[in-house]
Amino acid sequence: MLAMQFFNRGGGNDTANSTGDLAITVSKDEYSQGQDVILSVRNNTESVVTLPQECPKNPFAVSYFNGEKFVPIEATAQIDCSETSDLVVKPGKTARVNYGFWKYALFNNTGRYKITIPFNEKEFFTSDFEITERGIVKKTWDAILFQPIYNALIFLITLTPGKSLGTAIILLTLVIRLILLVPSQHAMQSQRKMQEMQPKLEHIKKKFAGNQERIAKETMELWKSHKVNPFGSCMPLLVQFPILIALYYVISTGLNPDNVHLLYTPLKNADLTSIHTIFLNILPLTKPNLFVLPILIGLLQFIQIKLSMLRRSKPDKPDAHPNEMETVNKTMLYIMPVMIAVFTASVPAGVGLYWGISTLFAVGQQLVVNRAALKKGSHGIIEGSVIQ
Repeated sequence: MLAMQFFNRGGGNDTANSTGDLAITVSKDEYSQGQDVILSVRNNTESVVTLPQECPKNPFAVSYFNGEKFVPIEATAQIDCSETSDLVVKPGKTARVNYGFWKYALFNNTGRYKITIPFNEKEFFTSDFEITERGIVKKTWDAILFQPIYNALIFLITLTPGKSLGTAIILLTLVIRLILLVPSQHAMQSQRKMQEMQPKLEHIKKKFAGNQERIAKETMELWKSHKVNPFGSCMPLLVQFPILIALYYVISTGLNPDNVHLLYTPLKNADLTSIHTIFLNILPLTKPNLFVLPILIGLLQFIQIKLSMLRRSKPDKPDAHPNEMETVNKTMLYIMPVMIAVFTASVPAGVGLYWGISTLFAVGQQLVVNRAALKKGSHGIIEGSVIQ
């Protein structure tokens, strides 16, 4: 992983000044604690500009206003300096430098800052910018989701041979799925009952067509009599999404050694630089995988949805139309796997690995639910009708 991200761009920079040999600006006037400070450097000369770096120190001089004056501050990062190089900016071009590896070491205190670059016996500096305290939403998110998942993953990494990120993600997935085992099992059972009741629901709609109040009343009574919560099947999935988002940020930014202050006390001495991020020596988990992993996960998603659908006997009437739930299920059967595959291709492979293992676990759960339903004599349609 590079210590800095350089992006040479043609044309101009909307925020860069057009005067002086160099024009340097930050991407925003205000950052909250934990955000990456992005520096833009525009070369206004007619020759190539080379700005030396002193890795692992921060790229260019940073100053903090202590209430009376700006005082220089610096920090070192635990990064591989062999992958860094001097910043080279071509004439008329703009390069960007990401201070992501120093965002806490340099910018953790709230207040005013500026960045300075010496060049041709002159100093070029940004306008003052502000570091503000994290908002209540960000603090709550970090405390409830990000930090627990981050610390759990780092703890599992320390337990795995070779400090394998991939193995730790698999273990974390299994832990989360076991925690959600009971509610997810109930959700699958509820979803199956909902499908089994569909003929009765269709009967209610036909019998009381045009009377929405009666349809709603009879539907509620049907759900109550069979002890089915129509929203219960959604809850485990809704719980999974925040976890997925948190894991995305953990894998994308959490392995940065500058985040060590986010670790709980027993893990403070964990060495984040020794984490092995290539799973089975073939799959880089911090970068997106565009083909193999998305296809595999899309296929698993297809299997999981297919197993969750009831097998119904062919209708007696050839012209009979499928009910609404069957139509929705058949649509989701093909659309959802494609959506999940596209999502997997756009995020770090570690997130895809989590979703793949989670889906594989769900496939096993669904098989158990289906087998239990068959043993109870549930073959897809509840006989009789509550409406006489």
